Amino acid sequence: MFYLIATILLNVLISVFFKLFPKYKIDTLQAIVANYCVCVITGSLFTGHIPFTGGALHTDWMPWALFMGIGFISIFNLLGYSTRVDGITTTTIANKLSLVIPVVFSLIVYKEHAGIGKVAGILLAFPAIYLTAHVKGDDNKPQSLLPPLLIFVGGGMLDTLTNYIQLHFLGNVETQAAFTTTCFASAGTIGVTLITILVILGKTKIKLRNIVAGICLGVPNYFSIYFFIRMLNSNVLQSSASIPVLNIGILAVSALTAIALFREHVNILRIIGLALSVGAILLIAFGDK
Repeated sequence: MFYLIATILLNVLISVFFKLFPKYKIDTLQAIVANYCVCVITGSLFTGHIPFTGGALHTDWMPWALFMGIGFISIFNLLGYSTRVDGITTTTIANKLSLVIPVVFSLIVYKEHAGIGKVAGILLAFPAIYLTAHVKGDDNKPQSLLPPLLIFVGGGMLDTLTNYIQLHFLGNVETQAAFTTTCFASAGTIGVTLITILVILGKTKIKLRNIVAGICLGVPNYFSIYFFIRMLNSNVLQSSASIPVLNIGILAVSALTAIALFREHVNILRIIGLALSVGAILLIAFGDK
């Protein structure tokens, strides 16, 4: 239960940071790149060793960790952009309803049971995303559905891949921690390379406030992934149910936080979409009971 609650709270904290970035004129890309460097340092201190060692390079999970790094930095930038533009609620719903993808994967590959309730929950996810994302922005025009859809697909693929890797390659706590750190190192290397190119081209300048923001983001980000993997490995629930239970917790706490702290606009479409998303997650998690 500890890993579940900790993962929920850390994910909400990350969304709050993204929402605050425009207020303090934080360059999201620089903060995210700094965040991944901090994640590597945090992971190295936590595990007691640097991930890129000669032995680690020959592990069966290393290619997966490098690939996950690309996904991490891509989705994280999308989350930052969507949180600023669409708000915490819409972004969180799109991200957490992406559970549809790993659930379908578990049903097909691991032959987990799929009753009518779970199927209904999967189908409800799509109108839930549409209703919460298809609202009018400050210019009184409907906002683009593209960022939430990209988050839905990309987040679902990352969750699926994480679940697959955990089941097949990460059999102990030490390996789970080393894998998490290596994923962040991969993402950080890609990010540093990109920032270096932008600085050379004169497209950006490194600023201290962006580094500080990255430090604030990095520590909770590392442990959100680490605790997520530990939660999956706890075997408290089936793999097709553990992710939905986690996501409904993140969704509920994020929505309350967005309303209480940032006074995010709540209209009838978002209320219906939020209700549908909660119903979808409940059906996916418990529809077969």
